[in-house]
Amino acid sequence: MKHDNVIRILFIEDSVEDAELLINVLRNGGIAVRPARATSLAEIQAALDELVPDLVLMNPGVPGIDAASVTRQLDSSGRDLALIAVVNSLSDDSVADLFASGSRGVALRKRSDQVLAVVQREFEALSTRRQVRRLETSLRETERRCDSLLDSSRDAIAYVHEGMHVRVNQAYLEAFGFAEFDDILGLPILDLIAGTHADDFKGVLRGLSKGEKTPPPLELLARRDDGGTFKALVDFAHATFEGEACLQIVFRQQMVDAALVAQLQRDSVTGLFNRARTLEHIDEAVAAAAAGREGQAMLLLEPDNWKEMVASAGIGNADKLLAAIAAKINESIDEEDVAGVLGDHTLGLILAPRGDLEHAALTERLRTSIAEHIIDAGTRSLNVTITIGGTLIAEKNASTEAVLEQASAALRNAQNQGGNRVELHDPSAREKADAEREQYWLDLVRHALSTDGLRLYHQQIISLQDAAGEFYEILVRMRGPKGDVLPSYFFPVAERNGLLPAIDRWVLGHAIDALAHRENDGLTTTYFVKMTLQSLEDPDLLPWLCRRLETAKLRRSTLVIEMPESKVLTSLRPTQEFVAGWRKAGGGFAIEQFGSGLNSFQMLNHVEADFLKIDRSFMTDLPQHPENQKKIAEICKEGHASGKQTVAEWVEDAVSTSLLFACGVDFVQGNFLQEPAKVLAEEYMPV
Repeated sequence: MKHDNVIRILFIEDSVEDAELLINVLRNGGIAVRPARATSLAEIQAALDELVPDLVLMNPGVPGIDAASVTRQLDSSGRDLALIAVVNSLSDDSVADLFASGSRGVALRKRSDQVLAVVQREFEALSTRRQVRRLETSLRETERRCDSLLDSSRDAIAYVHEGMHVRVNQAYLEAFGFAEFDDILGLPILDLIAGTHADDFKGVLRGLSKGEKTPPPLELLARRDDGGTFKALVDFAHATFEGEACLQIVFRQQMVDAALVAQLQRDSVTGLFNRARTLEHIDEAVAAAAAGREGQAMLLLEPDNWKEMVASAGIGNADKLLAAIAAKINESIDEEDVAGVLGDHTLGLILAPRGDLEHAALTERLRTSIAEHIIDAGTRSLNVTITIGGTLIAEKNASTEAVLEQASAALRNAQNQGGNRVELHDPSAREKADAEREQYWLDLVRHALSTDGLRLYHQQIISLQDAAGEFYEILVRMRGPKGDVLPSYFFPVAERNGLLPAIDRWVLGHAIDALAHRENDGLTTTYFVKMTLQSLEDPDLLPWLCRRLETAKLRRSTLVIEMPESKVLTSLRPTQEFVAGWRKAGGGFAIEQFGSGLNSFQMLNHVEADFLKIDRSFMTDLPQHPENQKKIAEICKEGHASGKQTVAEWVEDAVSTSLLFACGVDFVQGNFLQEPAKVLAEEYMPV
């Protein structure tokens, strides 16, 4: 789940510690949580009004509260809320009672994976129900507009269910010579088709009823009520009328030039289908897969190093390059396959049904045929390579959005591994692909650590209260085949293989060297550096850090180590011991994601912090959420009272900056203010 997709959860728990443990389970599982806690029916009602939760996690053992009463209270609120019971033990009777009382899910408290799975399942189900309601509203509005357009259309349009007319517009009545709708209601549409074309028309209806893809426009002779006939071009489309599946059939008396239609569907540069027609082909393939068609695939292709190639060949020759690639694609695919343009230099292929091995062979043949071909562009002759990412289309992923996302993800993964390769998304081969990808990233991380392949970036933290000196967040990137790589790509692999402490030491050591360099230049600087939980568990880290600080002899500058609130809460004693020694050595400490717990300030009774970095979830659309502004102001007020300074991260607009200043925030940080930039190499060379 994305971090900005915050789940608002009401915990019905009599123990703050138990609620915090559940919150940490969810956060460690990648779920951003906005929590509230209630221990009585009155507090539940207050939380429903203030928090407006998405889910409710209940301990059935809370005194004075039972699942049935909570369910009635949730139902009376009129909101779509899922009640999840988190229990200490399971039995057939207790589970049956909980479901009978209205619980939608039951999870065993000691099984964190089960708690996480149930919460994810219920939130995804809630999101689906919300989306369905939005779509239903949109559908009703669309149907209303369609009715209006239908009545005003000059084309003859009919809705047909099981071969019978159920709705027609005025133009249809006029075209076929009927006076009233009642004259045509229930009339078989075949009665309005000339006998010479009746079999063709009947065949189309039969195919559409079996879920076959929509055919191209059909030329036929239509028959009027008075026995006269007229030539028509007939379009077919699946539709609904009053909740029932039916066909929309449009009769156009004015003939359309088929050659002109085909020309308008083509891209002028490549000769392939244009973006609109390519997306229609994808829609058709997905619809066929949903109806049971197997073996189709969707591919995305991009030339490697496109910008460099265009710069080399000249921008005037970019079209020639793309046209040459398109020509090789057309040579390599079969007649049943479809090739089209989806972006500036992104091409899409919809492959006809084949076996998995045949798809793999075709894509590899396509890649090699282009790699072995020399393309002439102006005065330059270029050797071009392409990267292909694709996915098989099956009933399980039968949605255009899912197919495009999976193919795009496969394309980006292949490009991140150096390009000039093929990656096909196939759930049956996921385990093998995951293992290969894990090894690839692990090799990259080990290589970066052994060859100084990591890089420091910094992002300025701006003082709203005119604090002296300069403040920066230190970030780490890794040199990859296609440029610097974000930590989100390689940190999970490093964590699974115990390499985070080595990365932390590299970053901390180079940050101290950079601070010393800046101080020698007369600058007073504070660096904020993230540290992982694995490093906290390293007993040699603090002595090593103290030696590095002593060697650097910093007089004015400060290094602030920061850790997330959830990690601090689950490791209070080791964090307390580390922070005490670190602050004694002259360093500072900051708590990230502060304010996301049920009682964040209680934690400060055990761990001393210099800075509180407010949880980023409060910054999302801050001007539209006065309750978030109030919460930030409360954090600042209480933090200042205990000598802490506050930092707001992920600030993305000027209005939010003004609001944060009014709330009393000391520092702000975000890409709107300044995007991360490389720390110059000479700046962090040891002094």
